[in-house]
Order: sequence, then C-alpha cells, then structure tokens
Amino acid sequence: MVLHRFFRFALLFFISSSLIYPQANEHFISNYSKISETIVRKSLTENIGYAWLKELCEIGPRLSGSEESLEAINWAKEKMIRRSFDKVWLQPVMVPKWVRGKIESAQISESNKYLGRKLNITALGGSDGTSNDGITSQIIEVRSFEELKEKRELVKGKIVFFNRPFDQGLVNTFEGYGKAVDQRTRGAIEAAKYGAIASIVRSVTSKNDNVPHTGVMLYDTLYQRIPGCSIGINDADFLSIAIKDEPALEVTIKLDCANLPEVQSYNVIGEITGSEKPNEIIVVGGHFDSWDKGCGAHDDGAPSIQTMEVLDLLRRLDIKPRRTIRCVLFINEENGSRGGIEYGKYAKNPEETHIAAIESDRGAFTPRGFSVTADSSVIKKMQDWLPILNLTHIDWIKPGGSGVDVSYIKNAKALIGFVPDDQRYMDVHHSDNDTFETVNPREMQLGTAAITIMALLLSDGL
Repeated sequence: MVLHRFFRFALLFFISSSLIYPQANEHFISNYSKISETIVRKSLTENIGYAWLKELCEIGPRLSGSEESLEAINWAKEKMIRRSFDKVWLQPVMVPKWVRGKIESAQISESNKYLGRKLNITALGGSDGTSNDGITSQIIEVRSFEELKEKRELVKGKIVFFNRPFDQGLVNTFEGYGKAVDQRTRGAIEAAKYGAIASIVRSVTSKNDNVPHTGVMLYDTLYQRIPGCSIGINDADFLSIAIKDEPALEVTIKLDCANLPEVQSYNVIGEITGSEKPNEIIVVGGHFDSWDKGCGAHDDGAPSIQTMEVLDLLRRLDIKPRRTIRCVLFINEENGSRGGIEYGKYAKNPEETHIAAIESDRGAFTPRGFSVTADSSVIKKMQDWLPILNLTHIDWIKPGGSGVDVSYIKNAKALIGFVPDDQRYMDVHHSDNDTFETVNPREMQLGTAAITIMALLLSDGL
C-alpha cells in the first residue's frame, strides 16, 4: 500500500511538472541546473559583491554631477579592468547638476501654542532654493490635486501641504508608492497654478518614522517655480493636527539648494565577449547614481553591483557564455534618465543585436521573480527555465515592466526587471535610512546568483 501511494505520488508529480514546463528540454534543464548550483554556492560563500558594496558606500552618495558620482564611476571602471573583463569603457553623458546645499529647515514661526517647533524636512531633488530669509506663510493642507482645485481660492500666497498617506493596506509597496508619488513629482506645479509660494509633501514611505524621503520634483514653464520639500511622517501627522487646531499658524522654510549648469558624466560599461555569437548582446545593469541621502545602498548601489558581479562570477567559474554579456551602469536615472537614453541610442548600432536586457533597481532583498516585456512565446520559453531559477527562490516569470533605463533599448527581444521581495524597500528608499548596514549579504548574493543564472540562460537558451 505504501509503495502504491509512492508511485501514484510520483506519477502525479511527473504529470504536474510536465504541465507546468511542457517544452523544457530535459538535458538543458539538467545541465544548467548543475551549473547554476555552482553559481549559487560561489556567490553565497565568497560574498565578493557584498564586499564591493562596502567599498562603494564608503565613497558616499552618488548624485548625478557630484564629485562622489565621478569617484564611483572611476572606481567601477578600475574594478572591471582589474577583474579582467574583456572590454571596459566609459560612455559620455551630459547630466543635470543639482546641489542640496547646507540649509534645509522648517519651523513654526507664528503660533500661540507651537511657536518655535521645528519640522524635519529635506529639499526635493531639483527644487529651487528660498531667499536667505526663507518663505513664511500659512499652510493649506490637501490630500489630492482635486481637493487642491476645490480650495484654489484659499491657496494664493500660502504654502500647500500635500498630506496623502502611503496606503499601508496594499501588499505591493510599489503600488503604494505609485498611488502617492504624484504629489511629490507634480505638487509644486499644481500648487503654483493657484499662486502658492512653496509646497511641503508628506514623505512617500512605508516606514512610520520621522526621516524625510527625497526624490525628483518637476517644474513647468507655464507656472512659477516654487520651492518643494518633503517632511517626515511623524511631523506630517503633527502638522496636520496643529493646523486644524490653529488655522492661522505659520511656517518658515529655508532652503539653499540650487540648480547649476549641466556637467559631463558617464555610463560605465564592461563585458564578457560571447564565445559563439559575440555581436549578440545580453545587457545586465542598474543605475549607478543615487540621491544624496544615506549612501544609496539599496537604490541602486547593491543592485548595480549585483550586475557587475554577474560577469565576475562567470569569470571565476570559467563559464563562457555563447553571447556577449554586457554590464551597463547607467548614470542619472534618478533625475533625468540621461544614461538610459544615451545607451538606447548606442544600442541602435547595426553591428550589434541586443537580444535581452535585465535591470536590477528594486533593492537587494530576497529574489522573487522576473517581470518581462516580450512576446508571449519568449515569456513562455523563459518560464520553462523556472526549475533552474527555483534554486535562487525565483518563483515566477510573468509579463510586466522591466526598468527605466533598459526601456530605452528598443530592439531587444526581452526587457526584464529583477524583482526581489518589496516589503522593506520603501522603508529606505530615497532617505538617510538607505545605508550599507540595511543590506543583508545572503539576500544580496542570492539575488546576484539569480541574475547571473538568468543572464546565462538568455545567452545560451533564448
């Protein structure tokens, strides 16, 4: 009876596996499963990328156009050369230069109950500064652009406080971010339409603390350029209560951030030349710039280094991919995407064919899946590889977006986003919370292995 149940279970397992992976080549799966096991073990035991991340974070944050970003670019170039990549070069990119300055303060300057109370703010990326005396005014609180429009008669000469919270009821934190971030990117534009003199935005984060989160804000030539800043969650809640209690309360904001002329920067590019099809390219990459808060460890230092180590892992294991695998560290994704745009132009080179591109830009947490923009037949073929990718806890491959930078590669068969677990990403995103200490080495190195395996499978099996 026990033996009978065993064979029945084995038959059901075989049938279900065949239904899930009906076109998977058994020899291919077996061969690359063994190779993948060595990739996983090598990545987890040697921790090379994690050590590189420590070096990178010691340079500091890498805002486009900053001295630290150039130092990091040269660090990556030299690292690739020393690790014997077949080709290494810098691709020139002109980038905007925005500097935060040293002054960013806000305090209640007119109040019966709260006079002198300081508020924890940070300038939004791209914001103009204030005068030396700052900007002082009453606060108009809104939670949507529709509410702002309804209150438009009250806005002129005031500071608009956008206080729409991150929706903690959503499982996908990127969805929560997406539903709140427009008040950061377009808040100053919408407020300026009705004569506001500044905007304050509730930080877009899943963490309940008082650390303000920055990020890019936009201006429109049709409207006055007004300063924009974000405020920590605890202080946002306090300010909301305070202005209900005392509507005539006033706040003074001082910022000395500034937009300066564009400067020269670079994408960092390195590759391992394909053994059979050197002119067919598999790109792996992330954006090498970061905001100037924390050290950009999760966004996007660790993910960029994961893609660097893809090439290094293959080198260390003496694995020779059929197609060229190219690492591109894109500059300026955070406030302009100039690096992605420039590489997209390069990818039109008729002497090369871009087969696929993988972007890692969601932090260095435990691997979950790959999101793919491609024909259904290509996605189906990639799904046949799941028995191999399961070694790194990759559970799914499904249609979806890839990444900002690789989206400019218009002629590839597949554009792919690496998707790790997202529950902690918005805790650190664009803030002083994004430090080296928040990166778990096992999670990071398992992600490195997942991207390496996927790149190799694309090279040899697509």
